Amino acid sequence: MNTRIYNARILTMNGKPDLIEGEIRIEGDTITYVGDGSHAQTGAGENPPVWDREIDAGGNMIMPGFKNAHTHSAMTFLRSFADDMPLQDWLFDHIFPMEAKLIPEHILWFSKLAIMEYLTSGITANLDMYFFPEQIAQASIETGFRTVMSCGINDFGAPIETLEENYLRFNGYHDLISYKLGVHAEYTCSEELLKKASEYVHKYQAPFYTHLAETEKEVRECRERHGGLSPVRYLEELGLFDYGGAQFHCVHMDDDDIDVFVKHGLYAVTNPGSNTKLASGICRTTDLLNAGVLMAIGTDGPSSNNCLDFFREMFLVTGLGKLRENDAAAVPAEEVLKMATTGGALAMGLTDCDCLAPGKKADLIMIDLHQPNMQPIYNPVKNLVYSGSKQNVIMTMVAGRVLYENGQFDIGVAPDEVYAKVQELIERDFT
Repeated sequence: MNTRIYNARILTMNGKPDLIEGEIRIEGDTITYVGDGSHAQTGAGENPPVWDREIDAGGNMIMPGFKNAHTHSAMTFLRSFADDMPLQDWLFDHIFPMEAKLIPEHILWFSKLAIMEYLTSGITANLDMYFFPEQIAQASIETGFRTVMSCGINDFGAPIETLEENYLRFNGYHDLISYKLGVHAEYTCSEELLKKASEYVHKYQAPFYTHLAETEKEVRECRERHGGLSPVRYLEELGLFDYGGAQFHCVHMDDDDIDVFVKHGLYAVTNPGSNTKLASGICRTTDLLNAGVLMAIGTDGPSSNNCLDFFREMFLVTGLGKLRENDAAAVPAEEVLKMATTGGALAMGLTDCDCLAPGKKADLIMIDLHQPNMQPIYNPVKNLVYSGSKQNVIMTMVAGRVLYENGQFDIGVAPDEVYAKVQELIERDFT
């Protein structure tokens, strides 16, 4: 599929967040041109381009899709199931018992429901940590969505050897799928398991991913178990950060922990919606950014959030950051948008999806600027972060394929079929 999008305001995120008036050209799944059109073939010459589709953007914005750098997609089945309680009670008393009932069929359909919600929010890729990776991959491939998977392995489930098996199986599995080494969290993993995970990290010289420093309780109990070491310092001592990676939440970190992140080039993936709803705390975003820590954003799962809306996450990142510092200038919109796009892509290892430029993957979205909340256009970036919403997403493209446009999905299955199947499975197996 070759596509030309013209008459567009293009936010490339390739350097400064400046808008280019012009067009973007896509051949297959790859961007071949971004510019004002003056240096692109327009139909003349010996080999003029042939377009399967030409899209008049009508002056709307084309930009990289948002990268949701921490998700548990199939937890859609637990949306609004267990709310208004702290993390540890929510997780151990309500979530883990329900998750014990999961089978592969559940994951396929529950993940498709999440993918639909991602698309409506302009999300073009996610980093998913959940069970049954075969079905996670299948859901993404069937719908055309891009997914990086990581393992939520812990002491209660599959053996640690599964981590290596999945790493070898799913890297190279499909163009839309990749896999990262990881575990659920320090507090759900024995030292023996973590040391084995560290062996894999060193064997493959691979980055490492896990939940980290999410609650005060987690940090306090880790220090009690491990001679005063915080979760960050403990995992560092085990060598799990030697090849970088991304860590999820990163709420309760001291200055020494931040230094560890800088030393190892770790990404901090902040999840403000989930952390707010579970009252886990507010990330030290300003301190992390000032120290040079690389950052990304994730929604977390649809049971702890419960909404998979990246506009809400972006506003919470900046809003909570300003409140924490008592400084309206803290965590500016430009930095938040960078975290939501390029930061997320790089945290996920998607180095060919971080911006709009020739040679990059055509993972992009169209933002409707012709709506009241996006007018007047003094600063489109600030409009996106401070007043933008899902209603402004009028097209979501992944790998050159339009999956969502003007409220309609093209994902290989009708929305009503997904809704009906999800409800059927919940009533059959969980009620």
